[in-house]
Amino acid sequence: MSVKTPVYLDYQATTPLDPRVLDAMMPYLTEVFGNPHSSTHAFGWQAEAALDIAREQVAGVIGAKAEEIYFTSGATESNNLALKGIMEAWGKKRPHLVTVATEHKCVLEAATACERAGYKVTVLPVEADGLVDLERLSEAVTEETALVSVMAVNNEIGVIQPLAEIGSIAHAQGALMHTDAAQAFGKIPLDVNAMHIDLMSISGHKIYGPKGIGALYKRDSRRTALTPQMSGGGQEGGVRSGTQAPALVAGLGKAAEIAAQEMAQEQTRLAHMMERFRKKLFDAVPGLLVNGSLSERWAGNLNITVQGVDGDLLLASIRTLALSSGAACASAVSGPSYVLAAIGRTREEAQSALRIGIGRFTTDEELDYATDTLINAIAKLKGLAA
Repeated sequence: MSVKTPVYLDYQATTPLDPRVLDAMMPYLTEVFGNPHSSTHAFGWQAEAALDIAREQVAGVIGAKAEEIYFTSGATESNNLALKGIMEAWGKKRPHLVTVATEHKCVLEAATACERAGYKVTVLPVEADGLVDLERLSEAVTEETALVSVMAVNNEIGVIQPLAEIGSIAHAQGALMHTDAAQAFGKIPLDVNAMHIDLMSISGHKIYGPKGIGALYKRDSRRTALTPQMSGGGQEGGVRSGTQAPALVAGLGKAAEIAAQEMAQEQTRLAHMMERFRKKLFDAVPGLLVNGSLSERWAGNLNITVQGVDGDLLLASIRTLALSSGAACASAVSGPSYVLAAIGRTREEAQSALRIGIGRFTTDEELDYATDTLINAIAKLKGLAA
């Protein structure tokens, strides 16, 4: 069986739109065109109903209430709203924010903005496996801490942080817990109550939904009151002003519903596929390094360092494979990955890294083709370098 190329192996950057999601979106791109905030006629009511349904669908994935879901343009906006909004609201009483060195750029940049605004920010290192040291975290969180923000699944190395333990540490000092769950929502089990999560950022295009839509889960509590970051008409309960796009919201809702139904089966399938890929690759190529914990990892991610081979040259030699050397949002930034530097990789090791991401539509045939293509390309480059 021939394989159509290029083979897509960059599911952490984005996912294809599931056809079932497109079907759910189509009515709101055609005949149901009303403004969901027009409350005086049927066109607006129909559009508003799409938002109500999607809130239920998103909330159902994480054990939340529908009224705790606020739609945004994506996880970047949600992260900014959570960090800046909480610090502006609570920073006078509790002027301290704690986050982690391997967070997504938008979290780190938002934390830097908070620091410029006069708040104290602690950025914790991670261990060699990419995980947070809980003892170090416990020492960092104090009675002055307003918010602890730790990513659920890392976008580069795929490691899964111990959210329940982190949330418990935050709550023990009266701090709130936020997690950037763009790479985790709909992929691994998440329960906002069991994990002590007060705020969660969600992205549509990471779960086979459309781009340009996301959500912020915000616990229904006086303690999670935050300062809105956009002035406008007070939509989304005054948390996030701006006219919502019913088609995008319906797409996020349907993607969330599908993810909830198929999560366990999909995770098992991807784990088997990725383990077979990893074993074949590592048996054929000596000296490969796995970046981040191999056990505490999202099944669809594998980040490796190919020692002795320049990553850019390797990518240039495998044009029939669509994969990356790191985060899509950082691809225009020169220099090695700050995430790999944080886990102790040298500059050379970081520059020799590849991120392989598989997902819902990856086939066994595609992965077999990718394995053989990578093995041959690495052997050729190592031969030239010898």
